[in-house]
Amino acid sequence: MCDADVDGHHIETLLLTFFFRYMRPLIDRGFLYVAVPPLYLVQYRKTSKYIFSDKNLGPYIEQLKKEYEIDDASKVKIQRFKGLGEMNADELWETTMDPETRILQKITYSDFTEAHQLFNTLMGLEVGPRKEFILENYKNVHNLDI
Repeated sequence: MCDADVDGHHIETLLLTFFFRYMRPLIDRGFLYVAVPPLYLVQYRKTSKYIFSDKNLGPYIEQLKKEYEIDDASKVKIQRFKGLGEMNADELWETTMDPETRILQKITYSDFTEAHQLFNTLMGLEVGPRKEFILENYKNVHNLDI
Protein backbone atom coordinates (compact mmCIF):
# COMPACT_ATOMS: atom_id res chain seq x y z
CA MET A 1 0.00 0.00 0.00
CA CYS A 2 1.57 3.27 -1.19
CA ASP A 3 0.38 6.82 -1.78
CA ALA A 4 -1.61 7.46 -4.97
CA ASP A 5 0.72 10.21 -6.21
CA VAL A 6 3.88 9.98 -8.31
CA ASP A 7 6.10 9.60 -5.23
CA GLY A 8 3.98 6.71 -4.03
CA HIS A 9 4.21 5.07 -7.45
CA HIS A 10 7.99 5.39 -7.30
CA ILE A 11 8.04 3.71 -3.88
CA GLU A 12 5.71 1.05 -5.27
CA THR A 13 8.19 0.43 -8.11
CA LEU A 14 11.02 0.05 -5.62
CA LEU A 15 8.99 -2.47 -3.61
CA LEU A 16 7.98 -4.39 -6.73
CA THR A 17 11.63 -4.51 -7.78
CA PHE A 18 12.49 -6.02 -4.40
CA PHE A 19 9.73 -8.63 -4.64
CA PHE A 20 10.58 -9.49 -8.24
CA ARG A 21 14.27 -9.92 -7.53
CA TYR A 22 14.23 -11.53 -4.09
CA MET A 23 10.76 -13.00 -3.47
CA ARG A 24 9.52 -13.91 -6.94
CA PRO A 25 7.72 -17.08 -5.75
CA LEU A 26 5.17 -14.78 -4.06
CA ILE A 27 4.38 -13.26 -7.48
CA ASP A 28 4.49 -16.61 -9.28
CA ARG A 29 2.01 -18.11 -6.81
CA GLY A 30 -0.36 -15.12 -7.05
CA PHE A 31 0.16 -13.79 -3.53
CA LEU A 32 1.29 -10.23 -4.29
CA TYR A 33 -1.23 -7.41 -4.66
CA VAL A 34 -1.06 -3.63 -4.74
CA ALA A 35 -3.75 -1.70 -2.89
CA VAL A 36 -5.14 1.23 -4.90
CA PRO A 37 -5.92 4.27 -2.72
CA PRO A 38 -7.87 7.26 -4.04
CA LEU A 39 -6.16 10.45 -5.14
CA TYR A 40 -9.21 12.71 -4.60
CA LEU A 41 -12.41 13.04 -2.63
CA VAL A 42 -15.02 15.05 -4.55
CA GLN A 43 -18.03 16.41 -2.66
CA TYR A 44 -21.08 18.34 -3.75
CA ARG A 45 -24.02 18.83 -1.43
CA LYS A 46 -24.67 15.38 0.07
CA THR A 47 -22.81 13.43 -2.61
CA SER A 48 -19.23 12.34 -2.25
CA LYS A 49 -17.08 10.12 -4.39
CA TYR A 50 -13.49 8.95 -4.27
CA ILE A 51 -11.57 9.40 -7.51
CA PHE A 52 -8.55 7.20 -8.07
CA SER A 53 -6.69 9.04 -10.84
CA ASP A 54 -6.16 12.46 -12.42
CA LYS A 55 -7.67 11.26 -15.70
CA ASN A 56 -11.00 10.46 -14.00
CA LEU A 57 -11.31 13.74 -12.09
CA GLY A 58 -12.28 16.03 -14.99
CA PRO A 59 -14.94 13.72 -16.45
CA TYR A 60 -16.49 13.22 -13.01
CA ILE A 61 -16.65 16.98 -12.40
CA GLU A 62 -18.33 17.42 -15.80
CA GLN A 63 -20.81 14.66 -14.94
CA LEU A 64 -21.63 16.40 -11.65
CA LYS A 65 -22.09 19.77 -13.39
CA LYS A 66 -24.56 18.27 -15.85
CA GLU A 67 -26.40 16.10 -13.33
CA TYR A 68 -26.88 18.91 -10.81
CA GLU A 69 -26.86 21.80 -13.31
CA ILE A 70 -23.92 23.42 -11.52
CA ASP A 71 -23.00 26.74 -13.06
CA ASP A 72 -20.01 27.41 -10.80
CA ALA A 73 -17.50 24.57 -10.45
CA SER A 74 -16.06 26.21 -7.33
CA LYS A 75 -19.12 24.90 -5.48
CA VAL A 76 -17.69 21.41 -5.87
CA LYS A 77 -15.27 20.57 -3.08
CA ILE A 78 -12.20 18.66 -4.26
CA GLN A 79 -9.79 17.26 -1.71
CA ARG A 80 -6.51 15.89 -3.06
CA PHE A 81 -4.87 13.35 -0.81
CA LYS A 82 -1.13 13.95 -0.65
CA GLY A 83 -0.74 10.56 0.93
CA LEU A 84 -2.28 7.82 3.01
CA GLY A 85 -1.27 9.70 6.15
CA GLU A 86 -3.71 12.49 5.27
CA MET A 87 -6.69 10.18 5.47
CA ASN A 88 -8.39 9.57 8.75
CA ALA A 89 -8.72 5.95 9.85
CA ASP A 90 -12.29 5.63 8.57
CA GLU A 91 -11.37 6.96 5.10
CA LEU A 92 -8.38 4.64 4.85
CA TRP A 93 -10.51 1.66 5.87
CA GLU A 94 -13.35 2.56 3.50
CA THR A 95 -11.19 3.23 0.44
CA THR A 96 -8.14 1.02 0.71
CA MET A 97 -8.43 -1.66 3.38
CA ASP A 98 -12.06 -2.86 3.59
CA PRO A 99 -12.24 -6.21 1.76
CA GLU A 100 -15.76 -5.30 0.58
CA THR A 101 -14.81 -2.05 -1.18
CA ARG A 102 -11.04 -1.93 -1.70
CA ILE A 103 -9.37 -2.18 -5.08
CA LEU A 104 -6.47 -4.61 -5.32
CA GLN A 105 -4.30 -5.16 -8.37
CA LYS A 106 -2.76 -8.60 -8.59
CA ILE A 107 0.88 -8.45 -9.60
CA THR A 108 1.71 -10.74 -12.51
CA TYR A 109 4.09 -10.90 -15.42
CA SER A 110 3.78 -12.90 -18.60
CA ASP A 111 7.40 -13.07 -19.74
CA PHE A 112 10.15 -13.44 -17.14
CA THR A 113 12.96 -12.43 -19.51
CA GLU A 114 11.16 -9.29 -20.64
CA ALA A 115 10.24 -8.30 -17.07
CA HIS A 116 13.79 -8.99 -15.87
CA GLN A 117 15.28 -6.84 -18.64
CA LEU A 118 12.87 -3.99 -17.92
CA PHE A 119 13.65 -4.05 -14.19
CA ASN A 120 17.36 -4.03 -14.99
CA THR A 121 16.93 -1.11 -17.39
CA LEU A 122 14.83 1.01 -15.05
CA MET A 123 16.17 0.03 -11.66
CA GLY A 124 19.67 -1.26 -12.39
CA LEU A 125 23.02 0.33 -11.62
CA GLU A 126 23.79 1.36 -15.22
CA VAL A 127 22.58 4.86 -16.07
CA GLY A 128 23.03 4.59 -19.85
CA PRO A 129 20.23 2.10 -20.58
CA ARG A 130 17.83 3.99 -18.27
CA LYS A 131 18.61 7.30 -20.02
CA GLU A 132 18.12 5.66 -23.42
CA PHE A 133 14.77 4.22 -22.29
CA ILE A 134 13.62 7.64 -21.08
CA LEU A 135 14.68 9.36 -24.31
CA GLU A 136 12.86 6.73 -26.39
CA ASN A 137 9.65 6.84 -24.33
CA TYR A 138 9.21 10.36 -22.94
CA LYS A 139 6.85 11.33 -25.79
CA ASN A 140 4.38 8.69 -24.55
CA VAL A 141 3.96 10.46 -21.19
CA HIS A 142 0.76 12.50 -21.21
CA ASN A 143 0.40 13.37 -17.56
CA LEU A 144 3.46 13.91 -15.38
CA ASP A 145 2.85 14.81 -11.75
CA ILE A 146 5.78 16.93 -10.64
